Amino acid sequence: MVPLGWVGGVVGLLLATAVSLYANMLVAKLHEFDGKRHIRYRELAGQIYGREAYYITWALQYVNLFMINIGYLILGGSALKAFYVLFNEEHTLKLPHFIAIEGVVCILFAISTPHLSSLRIWLGCSTVLSLIYIIVACVLATKDGLNAPPRDYTIHWTSTTSRIFSTIGASANLVFAFNTGMLPEIQATVRQPAVKNMLKALYFQFSVGVVPMYAVTFIGYWAYGSSTPTYLLNGASGPLWVKASANMSAFLQSVIALHIFASPAYEYLDTKFGITGSALKLKNIAFRILARGSYLTISTLVSAMLPFLGDFESLTGALSTFPLTFILANHMFLVAKKNKLSSLQQSWHWLNVGFFALMSVAATVADEDEGVADIEITNSGLLRDVHALRRPC
Repeated sequence: MVPLGWVGGVVGLLLATAVSLYANMLVAKLHEFDGKRHIRYRELAGQIYGREAYYITWALQYVNLFMINIGYLILGGSALKAFYVLFNEEHTLKLPHFIAIEGVVCILFAISTPHLSSLRIWLGCSTVLSLIYIIVACVLATKDGLNAPPRDYTIHWTSTTSRIFSTIGASANLVFAFNTGMLPEIQATVRQPAVKNMLKALYFQFSVGVVPMYAVTFIGYWAYGSSTPTYLLNGASGPLWVKASANMSAFLQSVIALHIFASPAYEYLDTKFGITGSALKLKNIAFRILARGSYLTISTLVSAMLPFLGDFESLTGALSTFPLTFILANHMFLVAKKNKLSSLQQSWHWLNVGFFALMSVAATVADEDEGVADIEITNSGLLRDVHALRRPC
């Protein structure tokens, strides 16, 4: 909302919802392609294109999931830092320290939760934790908005180039919010008829399911305007215990959510190295400590080096969400249903492939430009501080 404003932000969010629903519907309709259920995205791509596509899609999917996990580590670290700041005015610990703490907690959770089936009770906890954050964020932001003077909703662009890059980067951020690249894996758990029931689930998710995110987004921007922080509770005022509860809820929920999106990597490692039998066997526990601990340690190190959460989300959308969810979905549907599509329908899907390919490239360039701008702003601030210190008293 901040780089797009009210009109661009609202229209962009609605368009991102619509195109994400459409792209996921295309993938859902291919679930039983060629008379066989495809329970993994890479298997579907391999069936349509051949063995090489299987590995390319596998790589894209795991890059996407890895970057989602990094996003959760940054989010969890941001929530934990916000909790810490409430009780400590010295601010001696910085965001990378809290990302490291988040990483350690995620490692412990991954070791103690061997399979996705072990997450049943935790999924209920995750829902409760999400609701706590959503309700607190909306209530506190509404209170602040009602009591605050008129806000500034001006979009601060330094040049036409900056405006273009900010808009493109924001579009990548928008699509990242709706897509995971795991639809066939989710659809594999849906009862028959899988295609019909998955489409019902998608309709529900992209209508009722997006309301909480819309609420936090629109209320937050209405309350704080162009100064809205990336992590909303950093700008909210309210009772200490309420903010502390919401921040801790966001932290704990990020741990559970990360485990869900890291599970395909864990499953691959378990299968690759033949891990079977009881999860409590000493060999299996040692393997989880080594494999999952190493995976999350690398993720944590990468997260600690990426301090700008908004820029990271844009980069993820550019590098993995656009190719995996939009380009591949449209092209797979085009190849799989080619004989059943009219020339107009084929042209439509080719248009989508070309458009989202251009958006992917443009968003990558835009994110690099914004990253350089952030570094330049940070460095200029440091230089001002240095010059101020060198001035004689």
